[in-house]
Amino acid sequence: MIILSIDPGVERVGYALFNKKAKQSFSFLSAGLIQTKKSSTTSDRFKEIYLELEIIITTNKPEKIILEKLFFFKNKKTLISVAQAQGVIMLIASQNSIPIVFFTPLQIKQIITGYGRADKQTIQKMLRLTLGNIKEILQDDTADAIACGLSYCYWNEELA
Repeated sequence: MIILSIDPGVERVGYALFNKKAKQSFSFLSAGLIQTKKSSTTSDRFKEIYLELEIIITTNKPEKIILEKLFFFKNKKTLISVAQAQGVIMLIASQNSIPIVFFTPLQIKQIITGYGRADKQTIQKMLRLTLGNIKEILQDDTADAIACGLSYCYWNEELA
């Protein structure tokens, strides 16, 4: 089963693709970043995110989308825009009949590192150790998407 994990945002949307074969049997396929222009209007940025995700979905045919659940933001303005981007992602998932699974940041950190309050450097280190076939991850958004997808690959749905 191909899964698409996404770290939502407006300026940058990280994504990762995994092939989950069975319980904790998976392969990391690829990851990337959708980057929108600051000079574009917000609605044009959401359109760009939608169109890029449409290409990714059409090309890879994921059976599930994994999203980081909005949990807590210090900046309310950021929370609103990320929630709107998440709405775009939920719309395209619905249009393609792809179910969504949500993980909180705490769950992701706990699953990946064993510690729910791990920092980004620790998470990236665990991603490199676990996946081996990724080099230095340049963007936090891409690393977050990979961590989100990896969490799903490790997660036991029967116990949820």
